[in-house]
Amino acid sequence: MRCETRLIVLEKILVADDDREIRELLREGLEKEDYAVTAVGAGDEAIAKCKEIKPDMILLDIVMPRIDGVQACREIRRFSFVPIIMITAKSDVSDKILGLESGADDYIVKPFELKEVVARIKAVSRRSFRRQENPEEKKTVQYDGLVVDISGYELKAGGKVVYAPPKELELLFFMAKNPNKVFTRDQLLDEIWGYDYFGDSRTIDVHIKRLREKLDGVSDKWALKTVWGVGYKFEAAAESQGG
Repeated sequence: MRCETRLIVLEKILVADDDREIRELLREGLEKEDYAVTAVGAGDEAIAKCKEIKPDMILLDIVMPRIDGVQACREIRRFSFVPIIMITAKSDVSDKILGLESGADDYIVKPFELKEVVARIKAVSRRSFRRQENPEEKKTVQYDGLVVDISGYELKAGGKVVYAPPKELELLFFMAKNPNKVFTRDQLLDEIWGYDYFGDSRTIDVHIKRLREKLDGVSDKWALKTVWGVGYKFEAAAESQGG
C-alpha cells in the first residue's frame, strides 16, 4: 500500500529519450527522489515497456528513432491514461501543440534543470490524483447526440465513440456540466490542469479547437462558444441529463 502522507502517488517512471546522457541524468536524478526509473531510447520501446511495466508516469521525448514521441503518445493513449510529460528540444508553439494534441498532460523544453522536471512531475501527479479522489462519483453528462463519461473516459457523439485525449474529455465534461456559464482561459486551466500548471492559456485554445472539429454537426442544440474578450462557454438550449 502506498504511503498516504506522500503527495506524489506514483512509484514507477518510464523515461524515453534517444539521448543517452539525458536518460542517465533523468534516471540518476529521479532515483534520488525515490522513484523506480526505467529508461528506453526509442518510441516503439516506450510503447512496449509501458504495456509491460505499467508505469505511473512517462517522460517522453518528441524526437526519437523509428516512432517519434508524438506517435508513441497517441499509441499509448489507445490503452492507457497514464500521465505523460513530453520533452522537446524546441520551444516552438507548434511542438507544444503537437504534444498536447497527442494526449500529453504537460511538456518540458530542453535544456532543462532537474528540479524543474521534478516540479512538473509532482504537479502532474497532483492533478492526476485529484481526478481519482472520488471514483464512485457518477460522472456522465448527456445532451442531444452527446454523452461524456468521465468515469470511463469515453466520448460519444452522434451515437459513435469518438477518441479524445484525457484533457480534452475533462475540459468538455467540465464545461458541459456547467452549461451557459462563461469561463476565462485561466479559470479553465486552474480547473482542468490545476493552479500549478506550467503552461499558458493557449493550451485551452488548442483543446477547444480539437473538440469543435470532433463535434462539428452533431447537434444544433448545444455548442462550444467563444465569448470574445472573456473565454468560452458550453451553450445549451436545455440542461443536461447527468449520471
